[in-house]
Amino acid sequence: FSTYATWWIRQAITRAIADQARTIRIPVHMVETINKLVRIQRQLLQDLGREPTPEEIGAEMDLPTEKVRDILKIAQEPVSLETPIGEEDDSHLGDFIEDHDATSPADYTSAELLKEQLNEVLDTLTDREENVLRLRFGLEA
Repeated sequence: FSTYATWWIRQAITRAIADQARTIRIPVHMVETINKLVRIQRQLLQDLGREPTPEEIGAEMDLPTEKVRDILKIAQEPVSLETPIGEEDDSHLGDFIEDHDATSPADYTSAELLKEQLNEVLDTLTDREENVLRLRFGLEA
């Protein structure tokens, strides 16, 4: 019984670690593949005396190089955007990531100046004319 129970206990512990150890859950079969890849990578590192290439790992695991690269990408741990950068710890990784959807300061200023000029022109019209133009063209009040 003890031999049988040991195997099941070991499997349950391994499964729990695979399910809960990462920030982003990876399926158990993929965790097993990653662990196998890491083991082979360590073995090749000892044998070759350098970091093995994905081609060498693929040859050892009987996997295509592209599949090895995909597994290596999946194995990477996520990094927090709040990770301190520099010696002062006053800046974070997220401070250096560009938001492509954000309006540039020059475009924002240009749009604000255009709004001001438009409002000045609309103020010269009667209330009814101004209202008609705002409703017709969807201008902000």
